[in-house]
Amino acid sequence: MDSMKTNNTNAMLSKVPEVTIYFWIIKILCTTVGETAADFLNVNLGFGLTGTSVVMGVLLLVALFFQFRAKKYTPSIYWLTVVLISIFGTLVTDNLTDNMGISLEVSTTVFSVVLMLTFVLWHAKEKTLSIHSIFTKRREAFYWLTILFTFALGTAAGDLMAESLGFGYLVTGIIVFAVIACFTVARRFGLNAVLAFWIIYIMTRPLGASLGDLLSQPQQFGGLGLGATITSAIFLLAILFIIIFLTVTKRDLVASSTEAATEMKGYAIFRQVAVVVSVLVLAAGSGYYWRHASLQDALPQAQAGQSVPAVQASPLGDLSSFKKIAEDTLSLVNAGDMSGAKTRVDDLEHSWDNAESKLKPMNKTKWTEVDNAIDKVLRQVRAVHQDAEACKTSLESLIAVTSTS
Repeated sequence: MDSMKTNNTNAMLSKVPEVTIYFWIIKILCTTVGETAADFLNVNLGFGLTGTSVVMGVLLLVALFFQFRAKKYTPSIYWLTVVLISIFGTLVTDNLTDNMGISLEVSTTVFSVVLMLTFVLWHAKEKTLSIHSIFTKRREAFYWLTILFTFALGTAAGDLMAESLGFGYLVTGIIVFAVIACFTVARRFGLNAVLAFWIIYIMTRPLGASLGDLLSQPQQFGGLGLGATITSAIFLLAILFIIIFLTVTKRDLVASSTEAATEMKGYAIFRQVAVVVSVLVLAAGSGYYWRHASLQDALPQAQAGQSVPAVQASPLGDLSSFKKIAEDTLSLVNAGDMSGAKTRVDDLEHSWDNAESKLKPMNKTKWTEVDNAIDKVLRQVRAVHQDAEACKTSLESLIAVTSTS
């Protein structure tokens, strides 16, 4: 009887991979695809944010169905699920930001709390958070729910750093890599393995997203200019190659449960969690306050006895560069060059995103007004079935907003 129980346990244990170098490589590749594939479907194929979310949600449910039905770890099913959940987790945050107007600060905070509550509930029910102990359906459900929240949180935190706080994707990637390196070293000096694993797992999301944006963004905006299509294709091929390699070599199979070896007992782990969470919250809060204060100090200020230049008297200062792009796009639409309009409007999106950290602190209300107008332009110009009149209307509205803002 005990032998049968052990065999069943080991069969379920093999549903998740061993944490090897291959695990982290493919995880980062998946997070990069989550960023670029969402952009590809949303922008290049014109699905729109809502359409992309629906399609990815359905595909994710199908993948999860086969993952839960599987009797053992199958690299193709497992990593397909990770790719889809990375895309869907990205879209969850994007929908909250773009469709519901929820700030990245709020999204980051909420997802942090929700993720912590998920960990607490998981541990309360199962007495472990180790991925080597996924041998019941309930633990597997906790596992995938946690992964979804890590991708949503990683997206919100990464976008907050790169866009709202204006660090850019390269600097954000460097900061996140440094955090990962610190926890990797801390693990060797006694940090609990399970705690270190989940923190690094969360951090690889903004790291992969930064890598994806660095490769896909145009050169004039700090990227390498490969585009979302080529970047997605490169990383999907790399993922496929590694999956084939792992399927053949079976180098990431879990031989036996290592839960007892990786988890501390009693209050020791709770002390570590309390210390680590406190350090992360303090570091993140201090960094946010410092950066936000720096952005505020950089805002145009009138000297004593002097007036602010007229061009900066408007709530967001000089928006002539954005107005010029809108006018160029409108001219292309009027000329019937819808393909050229779609290309030109890309400049509008990238320029606006890069200026967010400087403009938003100046007047959040006006920034939101312009941001909403730009979103309407992007949806209309990038639509699968473009409506010239709708494009003209949205562009004219944007030009009017940028003229008065």
